[in-house]
Amino acid sequence: MAVVWEQIKEIVAMYGLNILAAAAILIAGKFVAAIIRKLIRKIMQKREVDATLTGFVTSIVYAGIIAFVVIAALSKLGIQTASFIAILGAAGLAIGLALQGSLSNFASGVLIIIFKPFKGGDYVSAGGCDGFIDDVGIFTTSIRTVDNKLIIVPNSKVMSDTITNYSAMETRRVDLVAGVSYDEDVDRVKDVLLKLMAEDERILKDPSPFVGLLEMADSSVNFTVRAWVKTGDYWSVFFDTNERIKKTFVAENITIPYPQLDVHMNKD
Repeated sequence: MAVVWEQIKEIVAMYGLNILAAAAILIAGKFVAAIIRKLIRKIMQKREVDATLTGFVTSIVYAGIIAFVVIAALSKLGIQTASFIAILGAAGLAIGLALQGSLSNFASGVLIIIFKPFKGGDYVSAGGCDGFIDDVGIFTTSIRTVDNKLIIVPNSKVMSDTITNYSAMETRRVDLVAGVSYDEDVDRVKDVLLKLMAEDERILKDPSPFVGLLEMADSSVNFTVRAWVKTGDYWSVFFDTNERIKKTFVAENITIPYPQLDVHMNKD
């Protein structure tokens, strides 16, 4: 019994300090990891970074620190950690190759969240799709079309293509074309169109509406009609103005032409 007790004391004397040191490293490392995670979260929240990205980044940082702490504790116990590091490296490489597409989507998602080319509710053309932004995730972006279909687009496709954000600016210009007969007076048509737009309160006064002769086409004289509106009023003004132009031309007896072909036959 005395011999066993002596052996226990020798083992404790030999490894006791290392065990205590390893335990101290684990406890202190976990405490430091928690502080760093909390600090990073506060910084990202202060800069209004997306909550999803904040949670993902802080989790990755915390896991990385804990892995480093565990390796340091094992090394303190005299366990060779080189093999563990090599295995982790090989596993990381294999996972990286297997998830290459997902990592590309993740990187693109991070860029979307950081640079914010659009936000929820914006009407955009992105990744080959047109619609309202429903949700921006780490790997995919959800776009809701005007006919209420939900399209899930990989973030890498969104960032690799041109993004057109129709909701980004406060105002937009409505461009229309109105065609009249060659017999109509140009100045009169311009006055009618300008008056029509002046009566619409949704059309902004500055920049002022514009009407100009666009082209003398085969069957009509075409006028370009331009009006600046608030972005939210764009489509309502677009459709309403088209309808009002038609009704006003009829009321003012302005001829609206249609394609026609005159055929002249000569009798020999």
